[in-house]
Amino acid sequence: MAIGATIHTFAVQLADVDRGIYEDLALRVARQSSETNVFMLTRVLAYCLEYTEGIAFSEGIAATDEPAVLVRDLTGRITAWIEVGAPDAARLHQGSRLAERTVVYTHRDPAKVAAQWTGKRIHRASEISLRSFDPGFVDTMAAAIERRNDMTLSISDGRIYLDLNGVSESTAIHEQPVE
Repeated sequence: MAIGATIHTFAVQLADVDRGIYEDLALRVARQSSETNVFMLTRVLAYCLEYTEGIAFSEGIAATDEPAVLVRDLTGRITAWIEVGAPDAARLHQGSRLAERTVVYTHRDPAKVAAQWTGKRIHRASEISLRSFDPGFVDTMAAAIERRNDMTLSISDGRIYLDLNGVSESTAIHEQPVE
């Protein structure tokens, strides 16, 4: 953890009906001083939506050589490179070369995020997914974040149902390829 990071805890009840995953998670998330609650919540959502054995948070914004979330197999090899926000093309290129699967979760306008990659060299770009949420969803839910958080997250038919500290919203998960 970097100096100046604020630790947030999330007690998550995860029910991912689409993938058959039902877990109770206790997450400790370091929010860097330069990181917004919106970015941190997007990291937590990415972690939950990608939850599998070997998943871990990196140091977030402070990590220059790792994505926000990654998945390693038992040998330590990176199998999934999960970026958050609007990473540059070089990071996607690197992630796609190192991992079997690369995905980006963004709280921003996905068209603007994808536009910055146009014409840039990205390894296996057509295999990278860009995932986003309905406009305003992450902003609304990030306003409910406290130091200790109770979160219930259900995913069914590509739709998220989230309750965070008594505030409830739902959103579709929008997906588009990076081309």
